[in-house]
Amino acid sequence: MAQDQHLLTDLRLDLMHRELRPVYNVSSTRRLGPGGKGLILDLAVTSGRNNLAQAIIMRLLTPRGELTPLGHPQYGSRLHELIGQVNTETKRNLVRLYILETLQREPRIEKIVDVTVTPAVERHSSVDVSLQVLPVGETQTVTIGLITLEL
Repeated sequence: MAQDQHLLTDLRLDLMHRELRPVYNVSSTRRLGPGGKGLILDLAVTSGRNNLAQAIIMRLLTPRGELTPLGHPQYGSRLHELIGQVNTETKRNLVRLYILETLQREPRIEKIVDVTVTPAVERHSSVDVSLQVLPVGETQTVTIGLITLEL
């Protein structure tokens, strides 16, 4: 969409698997070479609202301080501090708090509409998270989730 260009463009990441910790891979695309001859493997990109959703997931999965050497000491979240903790209502409230804290640092978000954290159905040590945010300059929200996080 042309109206969401302000939400930027980046490499597209594909979720490979989500057991224990989500693992992503840089996506690729095939296109015709010069003169329509041969196929070229190229990096795939994502833009606009999809890029914002991907950026939020990457921000949540990156431990805060991890990018300090690159000049971004506040990038990331504190969710990693909860690894190994017992999945209680108090810990789920901390997950929600850490997510809210992280989303407030994303300049492309105008409003955090909803953050839902519930115990995962299949794993007692995991929580399911869904988010809804309103991007800057937009009228429709972006929904992200269901994301399963291992405590």
